[in-house]
Amino acid sequence: MTTPATTEALDFVVRRDDVRVHACRPAARSRPHAGQVLLRIDRFGFTANNITYVTLGDRFSYWSFFPAADGWGRIPVWGFATVLESACDGIVAGERFFGYYPMSSHAVMEPTRVTPVGFVDGISHRRELPPLYNRYIGTTSDPAYAEAAESEQALLRPLFITSFALDDWLFDNALFGARVVLISSASSKTAYGLAFLLAERKRREGVAFEVIGLTSGRNRGFVERLGTYDRVVTYEEVPSLPADMPTVLVDLTGDTRLVAGVHRRLGEGLRRSSSVGFSHWEAVDRDEPETELPGARSELFFAPAQIRKRSVELGPAEFQRRFASALRRFVAATRDPVRGWLRIVEAGGPDAVARVYLDMLEGQTSPDQGHVLSLRRA
Repeated sequence: MTTPATTEALDFVVRRDDVRVHACRPAARSRPHAGQVLLRIDRFGFTANNITYVTLGDRFSYWSFFPAADGWGRIPVWGFATVLESACDGIVAGERFFGYYPMSSHAVMEPTRVTPVGFVDGISHRRELPPLYNRYIGTTSDPAYAEAAESEQALLRPLFITSFALDDWLFDNALFGARVVLISSASSKTAYGLAFLLAERKRREGVAFEVIGLTSGRNRGFVERLGTYDRVVTYEEVPSLPADMPTVLVDLTGDTRLVAGVHRRLGEGLRRSSSVGFSHWEAVDRDEPETELPGARSELFFAPAQIRKRSVELGPAEFQRRFASALRRFVAATRDPVRGWLRIVEAGGPDAVARVYLDMLEGQTSPDQGHVLSLRRA
């Protein structure tokens, strides 16, 4: 193991009690101890999904993965990192891994279960956290990796695995007897991924159901141009939804009033109400009378549980093969010369990261943009 001189690292942190307050702070770049590796975080995607991590940081232990000083949090992100130094058998400097990293320039990890495919971070504070987030996949052995599409993968892969798990869960349960799938925050990349997979199912399997995208008036045109939803309805048009049709709601807004409005409109026709994301994060806790809503009870969808279930049933290799194939098709769709819609926006440095963070927090980003960032200057 080589031991170059220690240089300054950077951590992007936010106040857990006021997430608009943020800072980029220097941190000593620790050399790895025996059994550890030091990684340089090369690039990571940043989307509304990361705002969900902020919103649910305490409730689902997202702040626990990469601890920060009291009162502060490091936001988890998905992306690619390179091993700078290794004191761990089976991992060498220069290897690259896709996985779950802090919003930082560097990270020290303690690989366990090292295989040619990758490793699990076994550092003590992560051992009791959901294992899906602790796995790191080497780019040389990853069936889903494509170097030419690395930016798209940093951005879309963590979102699309949720889309993939949702699609699998819905059909694992025969759509709960529904004939309509209603997807809110329809302009979001996770929602589009689900709509893309549902459209594939309809073509491939000949199943008959309607996919309705629920979105803001501002984003209606964009969602209609995607071509994956059978119908697009704005939030103000919820009273026009087909109340007589058995429906599953997949909510990615977290907006309690919106969800309550859908429940009241659809009544007992609402067969399942699944909460997935929190793109409208400021609306999560706003007042909504505590009355029993008609229809199915709203429940949180936890993608790792469905991924774990199907990985056991199919075997991990087969599950990953199916996911990799679907991801390649999805990325290709975003690049399609006619229907393609995604504009990758890459930026580096603390100021650029802070701008994107605040814009995402305030809902000021365009749905056709995909932000791929690094704390190192571009």
